[in-house]
Amino acid sequence: MTTAAPPTRRDIAYRGFHLPADTTSGSGDGLLASGRGLALDGVAERGTWTSPPVPVGFAVAEVVPSWTADTPDGCWIEVDLRGWHDDAPRTDWYRLARWAAGDHTVRRTSLPGQRDSAARVDTDTLIVTGATVTGWQARVTLCRPAGSPTGPVLRSIGAVATGPTTADHWYAGKPVPSAAWGRVLDVPRYSQRLHAGQYPQWGGGGDSWCSPTCTSMVLAYWGAEPTPDRYAWVEPSGPRPVVVHAARHCYDHAYAGAGNWPFNTAYAGLHGVDAFVTRLRSLVEAEAFVAAGIPLIVSAAFRADEVPGLGYDTGGHLMVLVGFTADGDPVLNDPYAPDDDAVRRTVPRHGFEAVWQRGSGGVAYVLRPASVPLPPPPTQANW
Repeated sequence: MTTAAPPTRRDIAYRGFHLPADTTSGSGDGLLASGRGLALDGVAERGTWTSPPVPVGFAVAEVVPSWTADTPDGCWIEVDLRGWHDDAPRTDWYRLARWAAGDHTVRRTSLPGQRDSAARVDTDTLIVTGATVTGWQARVTLCRPAGSPTGPVLRSIGAVATGPTTADHWYAGKPVPSAAWGRVLDVPRYSQRLHAGQYPQWGGGGDSWCSPTCTSMVLAYWGAEPTPDRYAWVEPSGPRPVVVHAARHCYDHAYAGAGNWPFNTAYAGLHGVDAFVTRLRSLVEAEAFVAAGIPLIVSAAFRADEVPGLGYDTGGHLMVLVGFTADGDPVLNDPYAPDDDAVRRTVPRHGFEAVWQRGSGGVAYVLRPASVPLPPPPTQANW
């Protein structure tokens, strides 16, 4: 008789800074604290907040930042990362985003093509290639045009670091019943495919809008969706203009799509929720969120019928994990459905966990009002 190997521990660490409460832990230049966050001081056109170095205690392979901020029209922020080791920077700064809430005057964009012997940028992820890195540091620059009466406000900045992975890192062992089993959260069901062909200038239309559709579902769950006046510009209004609005305001001009992970959480953050990107090691960790009443937006990649119930090919797809059956199988709101009724799907636990962990390394968007507490984190905290 043989037994399965025990699960391999996977190194993941998240650290976030909420501003202005965490201001003193970093360093600012040209900024002042306000009740909403950090703002530009006086008539300054640029100001910068730099986090302290964040040691994680393991060799870092990837870092994904996320943030929340307000940017009035014409204003923007720039988000940079660099790697650290042994109390000193070990890489240059890399720009991960030039981000604005709107798109009238500033092109919201990632900055591909940054590469050297130490690291490279892949859309929303800093990938360490040739340096020894055991920590990270973030820098956010707030920018506004000369003479602007208003300016951006930075409310949070954080990042999730992960170590190198092997083929068995995703395996979580035999599941054990938890408080999440038999609980399904009442997240509304939105089909992205109802928008097929609409507004193709934002990533080709609804067939590619899985991420903003999921973000819209979770905002609606929290009662935090944008008000109708915000999306009144959608004409014709179509089946669900709020999804069109989200796709436009999550769109990454360099990536040419609306699936940039931190652009989606930054969009969510405009609507009064705390939002960040992290990675989870298993569905066991995801269960803690469902038990706390918090749905998760998760990223997976799979082949048609690799997971029963998900009969299509995708190199990367976002779905909302809304709960678990009484036997522990995941219950999803999958936006890639022909209509809203078909969005709800139940899939086998082991198969889904594999394509989530292998496909994106367990990426999850966490969106929730500040009044809703997060579950207690594990010892190596990844939220």
